[in-house]
Amino acid sequence: MSELSYIAVEGVIGVGKTTLARMIAERLDAELVLEAADENPFLPQFYKDPSRFAFQTQVFFLLSRYHQLGQLAARDLFAQRIVCDYLFEKDGLFASVNLREAELLLYEKISPLLSERLPKPELVIYLQARTDVLLDRIKRRKVPHERAIQKDYLEALNAAYNHFFFHYEATPLLVVKTDEIDFVNRPEHFEDLLRQVERPLSGKEYYVPAP
Repeated sequence: MSELSYIAVEGVIGVGKTTLARMIAERLDAELVLEAADENPFLPQFYKDPSRFAFQTQVFFLLSRYHQLGQLAARDLFAQRIVCDYLFEKDGLFASVNLREAELLLYEKISPLLSERLPKPELVIYLQARTDVLLDRIKRRKVPHERAIQKDYLEALNAAYNHFFFHYEATPLLVVKTDEIDFVNRPEHFEDLLRQVERPLSGKEYYVPAP
């Protein structure tokens, strides 16, 4: 495995980013940093009433992610490898989809001030999947508050992610098409992806596994 000190795994709800981050961290003997979604008290209400709870949910996530990654910035990142299941900048994707205009203007004044203080990953792995595949995976993992997620919302979020990463240039990026991948039950899929990560990567590269 390449000597990457900080890897971030990203993707839409249900794509498998946390599962993959766990597997990579275990293989690398790295510290695993997971988004504290279950600690957000507004999230269940948001899925039931998005317009009412979007801003509270967004600000909680923004500050939680900043605090979590800020702790990494305060220490020597190279003392231990880090694998994180989110990229701080993705917070703005949810803001653009969920917030009203006035709320988004306020958010956009705050977020850049926080982002500039945080360490940047040396590689971002972006997991892609069709919306119908995401819906199926969400249904199978049976997280209670995710039952209220609507297809239209997931479709909009998927489009926002694809647009963001199409224009992403801040770090090396590996885009992985996951519709036919099963990292958990097909070890060869995981091993093949690791071989892609082992290669020296620069700019943006795409990985579409063979059927």
